[in-house]
Amino acid sequence: MGLEEINKIEYKKKFYKIKAPLKVHLKNYGRLTQLPIAYEDLTNYTELIPVTDHKGNPTLWYSALYSGADLESLQKQLTRIYELLVNDGDPIPYLIISAIEFCSFGNSKPFRIKVLNEINDNHDYYYIKRADASRIYGLELEDIFSPDKVSYLVDKETLIEEHIVGIPCDEFILKNKEVKIENRTRFAKEFVKFNERCFTRLLGDMRAYNFVVEIIQDFDNVQYRLRAIDFDQQNFEGRKSIYMPQYYKDNKELVELTIELFSPRIAEQYMKEERVAMRKRYYASQRRTRSLLRIMKKDILSLQEHINQLKKELSAYHKDKEFLGLKTMGDILTLHLEKKLGIEIFPIKKII
Repeated sequence: MGLEEINKIEYKKKFYKIKAPLKVHLKNYGRLTQLPIAYEDLTNYTELIPVTDHKGNPTLWYSALYSGADLESLQKQLTRIYELLVNDGDPIPYLIISAIEFCSFGNSKPFRIKVLNEINDNHDYYYIKRADASRIYGLELEDIFSPDKVSYLVDKETLIEEHIVGIPCDEFILKNKEVKIENRTRFAKEFVKFNERCFTRLLGDMRAYNFVVEIIQDFDNVQYRLRAIDFDQQNFEGRKSIYMPQYYKDNKELVELTIELFSPRIAEQYMKEERVAMRKRYYASQRRTRSLLRIMKKDILSLQEHINQLKKELSAYHKDKEFLGLKTMGDILTLHLEKKLGIEIFPIKKII
């Protein structure tokens, strides 16, 4: 695994509209619903107060304050959204909204909603974001090809996302800077598989703050899972390396750990294991994946110069000139998946 710094990423990329065919797909697979409020309703706050961490350091989040009448209405509506997200709309007793926080960083400018159970003080989070097609395709592909399921809902231009539990990897790296973590081999193996998974499904910008470390206590040792939490850069950029977490300087410590522990041959074996697992996940969701990719192949999700660059780089990577004739990012992703996973997504019918 190599390491290079990647600087040029289109953070302020345009929002791509969720078109009718994608909405039909979302409805067919239980993602489209009618929400009691929209993203824009939360922008009517009266004041923003900076949120600090446990050491008093500023974060990227602000506590959003609302007028009394607005807050009373929001309490009911935001509670209802949480019930739709986690309980198929069935009422959950004793819930209150204990915090509404806003982040101006990134494209989606999310609101983070803290939900509290008054009986046992147990709390959970979810996010309300501006929806665009790139993020929706990213969430769908994550749900299909990753080991974990992702819960989200869409209504017009509003996206509701569940909170993915874990320690942001940049914080995990900083916390363990001078420490040898338990079961280092398992952590390095997970990074190799995460890197392969991102590249295979073309999810970009996996800097350390865009994925989390989930720590799992097994019966005899600690296990790890790396999970993406930002899906805005789903096959948008043109450079192949942008889709490989190993090339970000933010992930340098993870790359160095992998190089220390694994030979190229061992790393390749773990990459193969992940591709095999992804192929099995594809066959388990074959109809849904075909539906998504069929729509994606006809959608506009990137700039023409990015499409031209990526198809040239993947043509060289796969040693296959078929990439050079492709027109859209959906076309590129489909052929890339076929090559990486050894599958035929849209088989050509032979005329006898």
